[in-house]
Amino acid sequence: MKAKEIQDLIDFISNSGLAEVKIETEEFKLSIKKYAEAPAVKYEAAPAAPIVSAPIAPVAIAAAPAPAAPAKEETSRLVEIKSPMIGTFYRTSNPDSDPFVSVGDTVTAGQTVCIIEAMKLFNEIESEVSGKIVKVLVDNATPVEYDQPLFLVDPAG
Repeated sequence: MKAKEIQDLIDFISNSGLAEVKIETEEFKLSIKKYAEAPAVKYEAAPAAPIVSAPIAPVAIAAAPAPAAPAKEETSRLVEIKSPMIGTFYRTSNPDSDPFVSVGDTVTAGQTVCIIEAMKLFNEIESEVSGKIVKVLVDNATPVEYDQPLFLVDPAG
């Protein structure tokens, strides 16, 4: 194989999502492994041939664009209710129920605002602040991360 063919193969593999490929013929052995921090490629030709190493460019995963943040002065007075755990966010206790809270509702500290399911356990999440719900930041039945904002509350409301 020529260097250009090897580089084309490396590019193809890095774009395919494969983590490791091994090709072996009578003339050469080619082993390509993709690592997050230190990628490397080894090319072994017949026993007396040199080993060629070339880095593989890490494959970038395009994240969904972040929603535009409201103006700083608008949100400066708002308080976030955050997820205390990783799990699945639910606005209702069951599919036929009304949401615990909606935009415009007034909540008090200690009031249940949603449920987060983690490992088949349903955990009621309570508001730590009293005020008016300004925005629901997460869609129903979607995964949430630890410390992810769930609601924006206006404590003056």
